[in-house]
Amino acid sequence: MFARFLASAAALALTSGAALADYQLTVLHTNDFHARFEPISGFDSGCSEEDNQAGECFGGSARLVTAITDAKARSNNWILVDGGDQFQGTLFYTYYKGALAAEMMNKMGYTAMTVGNHEFDDGPEVLRGFVDTVDFPVLMSNADVSGEPLLAGAIQKSVVIEQGGERIGLIGLTPQDTDELASPGPNVIFTDPSDAVQGEVDKLTADGVNKIIVLSHSGFAVDQRVAENTTGVDVIVGGHSNTLLGDMEGAAGSYPTAVNGVQIVQAYAYGKFLGELNVTFDDDGNVTEASGAPLLMDAAVTEDEATKARIAEAAAPLDEIRNRVVAETAAPIEGGREVCRAMECSMGNLVADAMLERVAGQGIQVAIANSGGLRASIDAGEVTMGEVLTVLPFQNTLSTFQVSGESLVEALENGVSQVEEGAGRFPQVSGMSFAFDPTAEPGSRVSDVMVDGAPIDPAATYGVVSNNYVRNGGDGYRMFVDAMNAYDFGPDLADVTAEYLAANGPYEPYTDGRITMK
Repeated sequence: MFARFLASAAALALTSGAALADYQLTVLHTNDFHARFEPISGFDSGCSEEDNQAGECFGGSARLVTAITDAKARSNNWILVDGGDQFQGTLFYTYYKGALAAEMMNKMGYTAMTVGNHEFDDGPEVLRGFVDTVDFPVLMSNADVSGEPLLAGAIQKSVVIEQGGERIGLIGLTPQDTDELASPGPNVIFTDPSDAVQGEVDKLTADGVNKIIVLSHSGFAVDQRVAENTTGVDVIVGGHSNTLLGDMEGAAGSYPTAVNGVQIVQAYAYGKFLGELNVTFDDDGNVTEASGAPLLMDAAVTEDEATKARIAEAAAPLDEIRNRVVAETAAPIEGGREVCRAMECSMGNLVADAMLERVAGQGIQVAIANSGGLRASIDAGEVTMGEVLTVLPFQNTLSTFQVSGESLVEALENGVSQVEEGAGRFPQVSGMSFAFDPTAEPGSRVSDVMVDGAPIDPAATYGVVSNNYVRNGGDGYRMFVDAMNAYDFGPDLADVTAEYLAANGPYEPYTDGRITMK
C-alpha cells in the first residue's frame, strides 16, 4: 500500500520571464478506462491485430505507456492521475478482476486515482485487493467507509503530496448514487459531493496547502456544480460522463473548461485519449494560466513492445472465448452512450428484443434494459463473442417479475429522469412504447405508454423481463425491488443476445419509433 506514499520530481521548469515564485505543473490524466488493455476500434469495441497494424485502432495499454513516457519527458514536474472506473468492460476484468489494472497502473507510474462506481461492481473485497496492490493512494471524499471492515483505513478522503518542492492536495470524489449504480454493500454511506469537497479543502488549507486538485468520478455536470459551490479548488480532473473536451469535433466544451475559476478537464474514455493539462500557479496558489489538450492515442503513437507482449500474454486465456464467431450483422449496431442514453437506439432494441423473445412463452409482455448496461457498438460483418461481451460485460442474468401498470410508468419516469445528464438509467424497451418530454419536471415526463399496442392500464398486472441489476433496484429502479414472482437467475444476458443474433442472422439493426421525444 501507499501508507508512506510521497511523490518527488525534478526542479521546476520556469518559462523565460516567469516570476521566480511561479510554479508550473503538468497534470496527465485518464478516466473510464474500463479494462481496455488492448486497442479499441472506432466503435470503442475490440480491434483486431490486423486492423491495428493497418492503423485503424486507438488506445491500449501499450500506446498509453509510450504516450505517458513521452509526456513526462516534456515536463520535469508532472503528476499522473485517474478519474476512476478502471474496472469492468471486457473479459480482462471478468478474468483478472483488478489485478491487471493494478499492474499496468503501477507500470505507468500513477500518482493517485479516485474510486469510480464500477470499482464497486464486485463489492468491497475486490476493491480492497486493488487498493492493497497499487503503489499510489486511492481516494474518495464523499463516502464514509468506516463501517465497512474491508475498506476502513484503506481509502483516504484526500492526500497531500510533495511535488517539485510544493505541497499539493488531492481529493477524491465518486458518484453520490453509487449505491444504485454498483454493489458497495450496506456499510458504505455516500454523501453530497460539494459538501465533501469543501470539507477536505478546508482541512487542506488549514494545513497550509494552497494548490488543490479534485479527482472526480461524478460527471461533467456535477463537476461544474462542485466548482460553483466550493471555494479553494484549483483543478477538477473528471470522469464518469465520458466527456471529451477540446477543440475537436464532438467536444462538449473547451479544454480546460473554467467554472468559478476552477479548471475542469476530462479525457473521454477507454484509453482513447491521454489528457495533458499545463497549469501555472502564483505564490499564493492561484492559477494564472492553464492550457493543454487531450492527446489522441491513434496509430501515430507507437506501442511499447514490452507492454504489448505482456497484454498478449494476459489475453491468451481469453482468446478461445472471445474469438468465437457467433453471428453476423448486416450493418453497424449503434450502442454509443451519447445515443442510447438519450433515445431509442438499435443496440437497445436488439438487447430488449432478445430478452423478451427468450421469455415470451412465460407470459412476459415487456422488456426494459438500462442503457448503462450497453457499453459499446458493434461494426458490420462477423460478430464475435468478444464483441458481445464488450457490449454486455457485467455478467447480468435475465430477471422476470410482475408489476402493476402504475409501477411500469414509474419505472419509465425513473429511466428518463436524468436524461439531460446522460445517465445510464435511460430505458430501452421491447413490447411497449412511450413518449417523453425532457423539458418537463422529472417524474412527469412520460406519456403515451402503450403495451402490445394498447394504452397501459395502471391497475393491471404486467409481466416484465429485465436484468438482475435493474430488478434489484440498480439505476434507481427501486419500484422493482418488491415485484411479484421475481426470478433473478435466468441465463446470462450476453449469451441470450448472442443466441438471438445468431438466430436472426445476418441481423438487420433497426429503430422503429418505440421511444419518441415530445
